[in-house]
Amino acid sequence: MNRRKFIRTGIAGVAGLSLAQVGWSEIQRVLPSNVSVDKVKLGNTGLEVSRIALGTGTKGWNKESNQTRMGLDNFVRLAHHGYERGIRFFDMADSYGSQPFVGKAIKELPREKVTLMTKIWTHDEGSEQREPVSKTLDRLRQEMGTDYIDILLMHCMTSGDWPETCKFYMDGLAKAKEDGVVKAVGISCHNWDALVEAANNPWCDIILARLNPFQSHMDGTPEDINAVLGKARENGKGVIGMKIFGEGTHVTDEERERSIRYAVTESNLHCLTLGLESIAQMEDAIERVMRNAKY
Repeated sequence: MNRRKFIRTGIAGVAGLSLAQVGWSEIQRVLPSNVSVDKVKLGNTGLEVSRIALGTGTKGWNKESNQTRMGLDNFVRLAHHGYERGIRFFDMADSYGSQPFVGKAIKELPREKVTLMTKIWTHDEGSEQREPVSKTLDRLRQEMGTDYIDILLMHCMTSGDWPETCKFYMDGLAKAKEDGVVKAVGISCHNWDALVEAANNPWCDIILARLNPFQSHMDGTPEDINAVLGKARENGKGVIGMKIFGEGTHVTDEERERSIRYAVTESNLHCLTLGLESIAQMEDAIERVMRNAKY
């Protein structure tokens, strides 16, 4: 795919968003209509997902994120554009407030053609704060308008003892997996020890890990993190990358290219999640990912 073949155009209006608001203002291109994101197998989970997931947690917390702040109509347009381009994987979290947004976006799409991943918060202050995991999952499924969740992660693990501190949630998720409510379970890692534990723990099917070539917002050096992820892959786990652009701190043209090339051609990631905020950003990311995937 030759970037010189791109049609240069102003596309902020297509998304109903201002590029000045969302950054990457130099992007002014649209992909040829025949370019789409491919699918990859996610370890031994039995899941096949699009190589890019649409992240919904940019600056996400307290039930909102940049993706929800753009408004429901704009988000649905962005998600539908991604679907047409082959992005069939949606990355959510309860703390982002993004589940109803994705639910609206997929309402008229074939459920079997999309992959839904969300995360639950497990850092409570004791059993009196906990509701049954089954009740939480019922609410999440209702928000997304689905009978089942493809991937359910425990959000933001920050220590290696998560199998002990989160046993209540792990047991509930294991039961949900047995019942077919959830297909695969795992954690999102924000700590070196948590990542090492996840790579070897048989309960964990999926790892969401921070990885970029700049060692920005990561839990170790790129080399060390990538080595642990290689071990996870050997153990059959699905490995998904996040913070690919260092939480938005490395988004120049050169940095985006370097980050995508590293993630796609040099790392042990199966796929990556990107917190895209406009059609322009989406087109740019798809071009870079698919071009590098051919190497």
